[in-house]
Amino acid sequence: MDLDLTTCRDLYINGAWQPGASGERFDVFNPATEEVLASVASAEIADADAALDAAQAAFADWASRTPRERSEVLRKAWELMTAKLDDFARLITLENGKAGNDARGEAAYAAEFFRWFAEEAVRADGLLTRAPASGARILVHHKPAGIAVLVTPWNYPAAMGTRKIAPALAAGCPVIIKPASETPLTLLALMPLLKEAGVPDGLINVLPSRRTGALVDHLLHDPRVRVVSFTGSTQVGRKLLHSAADQVLKPAMELGGNAPLIVFEDADLDTAVEGAMLAKMRNLGEACTAANRFYIHERIATAFTERFVSAMSKLKVGNGLDASVDVGPLVNADTRNKVAHFVTDAVEKGARVALGGAPLKGPGYFYPPTVLSDVPETADCVHDEIFGPVAALQTFSDTEDVIRRANDTEYGLVAYVFTGDMKRGMSVCEQLDYGMVGLNRGLVSDPAAPFGGTKQSGLGREGGHEGLHEFMESQYISTSW
Repeated sequence: MDLDLTTCRDLYINGAWQPGASGERFDVFNPATEEVLASVASAEIADADAALDAAQAAFADWASRTPRERSEVLRKAWELMTAKLDDFARLITLENGKAGNDARGEAAYAAEFFRWFAEEAVRADGLLTRAPASGARILVHHKPAGIAVLVTPWNYPAAMGTRKIAPALAAGCPVIIKPASETPLTLLALMPLLKEAGVPDGLINVLPSRRTGALVDHLLHDPRVRVVSFTGSTQVGRKLLHSAADQVLKPAMELGGNAPLIVFEDADLDTAVEGAMLAKMRNLGEACTAANRFYIHERIATAFTERFVSAMSKLKVGNGLDASVDVGPLVNADTRNKVAHFVTDAVEKGARVALGGAPLKGPGYFYPPTVLSDVPETADCVHDEIFGPVAALQTFSDTEDVIRRANDTEYGLVAYVFTGDMKRGMSVCEQLDYGMVGLNRGLVSDPAAPFGGTKQSGLGREGGHEGLHEFMESQYISTSW
């Protein structure tokens, strides 16, 4: 498989590269240099219809294959992608900007979804039981739901795609993918690999486009589509849910976050700082799971802040293609400017800059690792996703109060708790209104675990056994013998 940028930059429909109905294209930029990486075809409504036709034609054959047959294709995809991790990592860095270690970590994480769902494909277990009152037999089995529309974000160009593609294929569903316009190259480069793995033509279709809203809305109003899976902002997720309601589609929504990170006075400081670095700086903070609000017990606030600032200050900023770089650029100017606003707003309202605090000169959309202490509750960054390398530190003294403050948000994706008392830790975790909690860990994402949130952070789960069932319908058969 060749990951050269001169290939894999048209639409991928029915197993072939196509320039698109309009012939229009858009540029993809390197956020570290602001230079054009490639020109990519932009899909129109006619291309969406062609993808729908291809997906529908491929559906029956794929759905009828045995779970083991589907499993073997996914297993082969894992093997092929694993052999090309360095190539995928480089491409991720080029179009997304993340540092080499982050990019390789994402590539390995992305490939692992193929292996996990290769194993889950053969475990869509049903049920046979007897109705207590009537004595009839109750048979429940799981069927592929139908065509799934997948809409993926720019912050994980590979993993957010494979986290949806793998369970859909394992379940027996064809897919149409709309990757983010900032980062379409990685998913396009994955297509020849999947074809080599044995994925039939038409089963996976990729439609990069600058007309995202109109294109996705058209897809969601086609009666052949039965599932929509989206990862992105809560604002966009709400709009997609409105469109999905018209066709009563199965929605899987992984939306925004505002993750609290709580450090109690009895926490091991080395563990807490290490976990905080991972929760905040993984992927440069451009993650819905990134720690957003830090609540540090007042007894250890000074010691934690000093250690945390020391760790953050050692990170090297630069082009992610340099192996010595820890922190690459943000994905675009808007993201950098939003991060800069959060810092300026917090400082104007009384926060103190302990490290960083100002954008770096270009070219490239760089913002340095930044630590703010004494951040007031009125600061914008307390109520919205920062999506960048800025840690907003506050203090607390009372457990009930910090739980209330942590829960005081419309979001409920992930939270982090650090304590030396496991009894208290488990009690606090159970009281946090979040779909996921890292207890003495700064990383929760795992293909084997159900990823998702509560409240306005989403619906459904990705990964784990639950991720397979997002693309299946349960059918109950009543009979007697």
